[in-house]
Amino acid sequence: MELAITEIQDILTKLGIEKINKGASAGGEWLQTNGEEIHSYSPVNGEKIATVHAAKAVDYEAVILKAQKAFQLWRAWPAPKRGEIIRQLAEKIREYKYPLGKLVSYEMGKSLQEGLGEVQEMIDICDFAVGLSRQLYGLTMHSERPGHRMYEQYHPLGIVGIISAFNFPVAVWNWNTALAWVCGDVCVWKPSEKTPLTAIACQNITKEVFDANGVPEGVSGLVIGGAEIGKVMANDPRIPLVSATGSSRMGKSVGAVVGQRLGRSLLELGGNNAIIIAPSADLKMVVPGAVFGAVGTAGQRCTSTRRLIVHESIYNTVKEALAKAYQQLKIGNPLDQDNHVGPLIDKEAVNNYLNAIEQAKKEGGKIVVEGGVLSGEGYESGCYVKPCIIEAENHYSIVQHETFAPILYVIKYSGDVHEAIALQNGVPQGLSSAIMTNNLKESEAFLSHAGSDCGIANVNIGTSGAEIGGAFGGEKETGGGRESGSDAWKIYMRRQTNTINYSDSLPLAQGIKFDL
Repeated sequence: MELAITEIQDILTKLGIEKINKGASAGGEWLQTNGEEIHSYSPVNGEKIATVHAAKAVDYEAVILKAQKAFQLWRAWPAPKRGEIIRQLAEKIREYKYPLGKLVSYEMGKSLQEGLGEVQEMIDICDFAVGLSRQLYGLTMHSERPGHRMYEQYHPLGIVGIISAFNFPVAVWNWNTALAWVCGDVCVWKPSEKTPLTAIACQNITKEVFDANGVPEGVSGLVIGGAEIGKVMANDPRIPLVSATGSSRMGKSVGAVVGQRLGRSLLELGGNNAIIIAPSADLKMVVPGAVFGAVGTAGQRCTSTRRLIVHESIYNTVKEALAKAYQQLKIGNPLDQDNHVGPLIDKEAVNNYLNAIEQAKKEGGKIVVEGGVLSGEGYESGCYVKPCIIEAENHYSIVQHETFAPILYVIKYSGDVHEAIALQNGVPQGLSSAIMTNNLKESEAFLSHAGSDCGIANVNIGTSGAEIGGAFGGEKETGGGRESGSDAWKIYMRRQTNTINYSDSLPLAQGIKFDL
């Protein structure tokens, strides 16, 4: 552990992070913020990493004004030229992949492999955006009027406000920025106050590339603070799009405020994800898919597997296989690559975990694998917990609720696949879902219009982990937003229909006559 901490100090220096940091930047020099102190503690060992002075209202205003001015210039850059900047950013992130990935692991608590994987997502989305910069296509259509041409085109939208969560402290920011920047937008980011240092590192890395290319100051803005900054951002009419990632409760608040001023919101909210285990499922795939989905990032992914819906014919077999696999899990310092499960983000998350287990018991849940908080050497932060498995019913109130922790509810079904799908859909959230089956009819039913109601539906893989090429997001209380791949870029632009008359007359549509 001591060696890891020493290495972390070197990494902080390399990423431009000091013991005391400023919490606002418009891409140039850091603003001299003097807001309240935010201390970043590592859940790995409970040590304070560094302190950040939060942005105040005057700092926020300075960043927004810079962003407004920058947008006037940045939107005029040709999209392929903007794409070239993002290509260089991807190369710079490649240079910093290991130190940034290690900081993600240390500040947030996910395993080092997951931290490095998150930085790889940043690289991947930048590569995607580079290609996109030459593919911001519109449409051409035929006019009903002679001598007329019609087409649609997309224009930059303006300032994109980004509110991100602690569990993916760098990737989700870059999902938004890489696309928004090639679209000609500028971005202002409010990261989670639980992971401010990774945000500062990203701003420093971006500044290296932007400064070298003369990118206008204000294209990349950062304001660190608590919920009050997010509220200001949601209320600000100068921000046409607010992209918010977090709980359904937070998203409902942001969506209502932004909607009140007729702005746009891109919401990526809670998940209550299930895997259906059908009778024909291959257990060699079920166990690793379910276990990683449930315990990866200590259950702190929006796509984490919360529910396992298992057919009664294989229920006991699956339950025993999972219990055996859980016995082999290694819990500890996430910087040690031999460990499978790291800590929860903080003591509040630990309390939520403990309360959820107790609530499940009260409602009739039966413990399959006992949970609990770990203590002693290596667990000094008090944030390490045991992944827990509970037999439950889908209608339990705690099962209907998303708990950001490694708790897996195992639920039995006895009928056909449609019963299992009804259970899968029978929660307020609708992010990710999966079915394990070798039956073609079952897989097709799961993917049909009457199947999974989630934004993501997988066959023979788990709920957790998504490639950047596809649109990411969910329905119902997950918010309906889509980020990352496919045509998700369209939300970052304003759509315009154009009609050009190149004739010598002025005919009206629908054959209307208006003679003077």
